[in-house]
Amino acid sequence: MWTVIYIAPTPAIAENIKDRLTEEGFLVKIRPVNLSKQQYEILVPSGELEEVQEVFNTIIRP
Repeated sequence: MWTVIYIAPTPAIAENIKDRLTEEGFLVKIRPVNLSKQQYEILVPSGELEEVQEVFNTIIRP
């Protein structure tokens, strides 16, 4: 099962986060929330949620 960890406001931000998490060895999916608003969910496997959150926090908060 996949869990949403973040909703990115642009496709560029979503891709950047996906790339950074993928470099750390995590599986990541991106899917549009609402095409008219250009928001994108970033999803990771539920079993990796805690580990992903630790890395994600370092990406979001430099």
